[in-house]
Amino acid sequence: MQQTILERVDQIAEDVAVLEFRATGTALAPWEPGAHIDVALPNWLTRQYSLCGDPADRERYRIAVRHERLSRGGSEYIHRFLRPHRPMNVSLPRNNFPLRPAPAYLFLAGGIGITPILPMFRAAPTATLVYLGKSLATMPFADELTTDDRVRIIATERDGRPDLTALAAELDPRTLVYCCGPASMLAAAEAVFPAERLHVERFRPTVREFRPDTAFRVGCARSGRTIEVPPGESLLDVLNHAGYPVLSGCREGVCGSCELTVLSGEPEHRDDIGAAPGRMYACVSRALSAELVVDL
Repeated sequence: MQQTILERVDQIAEDVAVLEFRATGTALAPWEPGAHIDVALPNWLTRQYSLCGDPADRERYRIAVRHERLSRGGSEYIHRFLRPHRPMNVSLPRNNFPLRPAPAYLFLAGGIGITPILPMFRAAPTATLVYLGKSLATMPFADELTTDDRVRIIATERDGRPDLTALAAELDPRTLVYCCGPASMLAAAEAVFPAERLHVERFRPTVREFRPDTAFRVGCARSGRTIEVPPGESLLDVLNHAGYPVLSGCREGVCGSCELTVLSGEPEHRDDIGAAPGRMYACVSRALSAELVVDL
């Protein structure tokens, strides 16, 4: 974790606050567009937020947080109780949504989904941004984007929804599409843009069905212990209860905090990130083999 000072908390749109964390002593860790950090809140919760500032600024991190009406305690605490000028710990940046090289880009952002998209758009001179929200009052950073002729801002109460099929038909076949926003928007994008050119980031996991949970064993290579993981209990919880403090955040398979290195065995991946070979996310994923061996 990195020690910072929460320098500012500003309301910039309806139900959206921007937080700026300032380095204390050494510069903050570098990051690239699409990255996020874990924020350790004073109410003992840890939550993940996309970085939406300037990657060249090693003195500050900027995030934006929407107050969710069905908050699990993170956004509600930030909006109701968190105040500037207090020390706070944040993680090193992680990037599950990297910007791939391409001759051109189309960025689609819905509401708070602008947060990972904003630094991507600014890093890509050959890009178009379509930014949707219910109204201008609900759209963070809209005022920063209105003067850019590469941006189309759509307040859906006033303008209706864009024709994504028409957008897809106009694209050069080499254009990559990056999309972040509500689930309905992601589903609409997935229906019209080719999968090999579309990159999405989700704030909530996709609803999917998996085979029923079965018990499996996990071997901890460094300690030599083997632990049973019963049905209905996550690998993450079993490891934590056994004295292995695996970091975690979302517990839904979307943030990547709980990544483990798998040395042998076959994981059953249930995350929405797409685990790299030899990796798995302990909060949701299980095992297809009778035993996994992990680097713990």
